[in-house]
Amino acid sequence: MSAARMQEWLETDALGGFASGTVSGLRTRRYHGLLVAATTPPTGRKMLVSGADVTVETPSGRFFLSTQRYAPDVIGGDGEQRIERFGLEPWPTWHFRLPDGTRVVHQLFMRPGVPQVFLSWRLLRAPTGPTSLSVRPFLAVRDFHALMKENTAFSFEAKRDDGALRFQPYAGAPAIAVSSSGAYWPEPCWYRRFVYEEERRRGLDFEEDLGSPGEFRFDLVEGEAALIFGADCLEAPSLPARRAMEQARASERGRRARLGGPLERAADQYLVARQGGRSIIAGYPWFGDWGRDTFIAVRGLCLATGRVAEAVEVLSAWAGVLSEGMLPNFFPDGHGGAGFNSVDASLWYVVAVAETIQAAGGSLGSGERRRLVEAVEAIVSGYARGTRFGIHATDDGLLAAGVPGQQLTWMDARVGSHVITPRIGKPVEVQALWLNALHLAVVLGAPSRARFSELLARGRSNFERRFWDEAHGRLFDVVDVDHQLGAVDERLRPNQLLAVGGLPLALLEGERARRVLAAVEATLLTPLGLRSLGPGEPGYRPRYQGGVEERDGAYHQGTVWPWLLGPFVEAYVRVHGGTTEAKRSARDRFVVPLLAHLHDAGLGHVTEVADAEAPFTPGGCPFQAWSLGELLRLERVVLAECGNAASLVA
Repeated sequence: MSAARMQEWLETDALGGFASGTVSGLRTRRYHGLLVAATTPPTGRKMLVSGADVTVETPSGRFFLSTQRYAPDVIGGDGEQRIERFGLEPWPTWHFRLPDGTRVVHQLFMRPGVPQVFLSWRLLRAPTGPTSLSVRPFLAVRDFHALMKENTAFSFEAKRDDGALRFQPYAGAPAIAVSSSGAYWPEPCWYRRFVYEEERRRGLDFEEDLGSPGEFRFDLVEGEAALIFGADCLEAPSLPARRAMEQARASERGRRARLGGPLERAADQYLVARQGGRSIIAGYPWFGDWGRDTFIAVRGLCLATGRVAEAVEVLSAWAGVLSEGMLPNFFPDGHGGAGFNSVDASLWYVVAVAETIQAAGGSLGSGERRRLVEAVEAIVSGYARGTRFGIHATDDGLLAAGVPGQQLTWMDARVGSHVITPRIGKPVEVQALWLNALHLAVVLGAPSRARFSELLARGRSNFERRFWDEAHGRLFDVVDVDHQLGAVDERLRPNQLLAVGGLPLALLEGERARRVLAAVEATLLTPLGLRSLGPGEPGYRPRYQGGVEERDGAYHQGTVWPWLLGPFVEAYVRVHGGTTEAKRSARDRFVVPLLAHLHDAGLGHVTEVADAEAPFTPGGCPFQAWSLGELLRLERVVLAECGNAASLVA
């Protein structure tokens, strides 16, 4: 597969909807499409417009600007060969050069708060005379996780409504509003057996049929071709398509310029609306807003970029879904209740709250602060006395968690009923988070701070004694495995880093902190992040590939995770005294290689995972919130001249 086919772009609407695809124009995932709209923001996402065939006709002939793959591996259209260059600024932009010298520029963008995508084509050079453009859209109107097959229920009918066309392929499903500066020619037909190569590689269904109601035709010599697709919740357009395009473009260009640099603009794409508040999409194109991911990512996406008010909105919204001292790990993208199967998500929330209150300072209202501190009190108290899944504080001041059949830590993969890394007992990073939560609750003045102080003192005095593995010069990954006192898991994993870096309160310092860092750096560090398991350890998997079972089996068994560079680099800086020289060295050695990755996979973003062995091929979700968030936290906070996390340690 060519590099262009693997490189992916993303546009979002701040509601959970998006448009995505590859630089080549070839759709390789079921999620690639021109308009995915969230019907219950940020969930209930529907693929409305999957793609389009686009052709340009000149006196020299008819040429494709698009490329499709059909079964059995037949390429339709050679548009990818016409791409002269591609850029992301200020939004996805393609320059095409045709064999006769004709040049066309194509742009695509979305704007926040509107389930709508703007597409334009503009003639740059027409050496041979009249030039026209035809766009034949492929409609789906399906759940964005599903695929569609030809069926008799699909309606191709177009209804005119105050200057716009409306298509409603299925009764009771969302309609698609289309505004165009060209002419519409109805010509309904099915396009059968599109092939999505990435789905095939992932061991999933990979063929789809799509309905196309007709063509939109434009005279490019007369001016820019404007085509706007929107969800049916939009009001009828008040302006002609070309004028609406111009206004939206000017407004959105200004908004993006005000956000800051490329990393800040990428960060903006994960912030979404949820029930009158805010949340963070864990990753595009298939994740929703997950608790753990949100609370890790908010530190970089919001706090590191100065968007403190949005961080407050996010954390306040999540405070409203507390249950039995826990926050949900996820909301299903469809029907069903929230999932609470996480021991660490709620603890990450406490960290995010403390850092947000600190960043907000006097700008945070007393009511907002009280709401957040009350949530912290509920979480820490709930964990101390005991809550779901065996989560409870033990006599040594540490936190036990886990029951058979559940995966509660961030290493949460399972295949059917088989949990790959159950980690029942006392996982090392959970202790770091728990003791930080106790400490931060005291700093914030939570009502039960006296009790929390006592638990914190007991837990800190026992942590090193229980977890230090002198034989290997590092920390055990889990103690009291399966709740058996004294049983340990000594496999080398990166989780122990959170005892040194990544959190306000370090549990290890001095020689032992240096030994932990050295052990992790020597065995787990790669250019794209840290391996989740050391090579040579039982169960190590060097590649994240194959079908669902193979990939889930490798997910935390060696696979590299970029987000872990955040704790690692912070640990490195702390161990080396926090000096300017240490920060410069850390950036050159560990961050610069990750910055180079911004030009691979999800362009401008950081991927979810990568293979554990060279060439460290990116995998999983191409646009991952906590991966980008930790990169931003490193760039704007940890490696800045004056970081601010240390001030939370009193």
